[in-house]
Amino acid sequence: MITLADLQAAQKRLAGVTVRTSLVQFPLCAEDPRQLFLKPENQQPIGAFKLRGAYNKIASLSDGDRKRGVISYSSGNHAQGVAYAARALHTKAVIVMPNNAPEIKREATAKLGAEIVLVGPASEERKAKAEQLAAEHGYVIIPPYNDEKIIAGQGTIGLEILEDLPDVECVLSPVGGGGLISGVAAAIKLTNPRIKVIGVEPELAADAQASLRSGKIVQFPAEQVARTIADGLRTQSIGPINFEHIRAYVDDIITVTEDEIRQAMQYLCANPQTVAEPSGAVATAGFISHAHELPKMKVAVAIISGGNIEPAMLAELRRG
Repeated sequence: MITLADLQAAQKRLAGVTVRTSLVQFPLCAEDPRQLFLKPENQQPIGAFKLRGAYNKIASLSDGDRKRGVISYSSGNHAQGVAYAARALHTKAVIVMPNNAPEIKREATAKLGAEIVLVGPASEERKAKAEQLAAEHGYVIIPPYNDEKIIAGQGTIGLEILEDLPDVECVLSPVGGGGLISGVAAAIKLTNPRIKVIGVEPELAADAQASLRSGKIVQFPAEQVARTIADGLRTQSIGPINFEHIRAYVDDIITVTEDEIRQAMQYLCANPQTVAEPSGAVATAGFISHAHELPKMKVAVAIISGGNIEPAMLAELRRG
């Protein structure tokens, strides 16, 4: 389990590397007494929060390990985070990506200098390929979520929320493999345990909710999770380290429909500062569409985890 000292060390490592994103107030209807602020991680250099964990992990490696090169497996945003961090730290990066990853994410990863290896859509398949290549070539594996350095890097988002909005009563975070919510929840609860932390994930990939409620890690079939529009949340199960943090610090996990995700994306794209890809919009969707499932509150923050949306999808949303 990570500590506040781990989170603070990560924050120092990331100073000058990641953007300290500023909260943006979301306009709610006049009848809604609540306030919602957005944490726009779409404004990071790679368009997503994943740079925080990737850089913290690679920067923590020894010089010898960095000389060996790094390898990871990702559907897109973690791929870009690892590629960006590796380039900044003069390390070779190899990324195993699913063949159904959005083209915009594959191209961006390649432009950052990473070598890309494509496999099938199952998350277990890309993990197995990365482990095989690491064994063959001596690369250091940079996991997308099941790692304490990754978790601590993502958790710096929670520290920033607390610094900028001490009165926050509830923080909503997307859930895929669990790295983001693990770090954010640890940062929040280790500082102020009264603040609620709620995870949000697509109904079609609700393995984290099933895991939290059953008390054991539940795995969903690849063909089911592949059906959600939220490509960054198509993981089949959360990591064991993430599950430990989620059980300790997360109050609940709720789910949203595909239509609710699209609706939230449409609201968010009205402001250039808050344009969100499907995965990045789920926390906002949870706040807007599931007030009845959330704790009573006046002030909340929803994390926009990324903004790497396909141009055609963005154009469609703006046409309404």
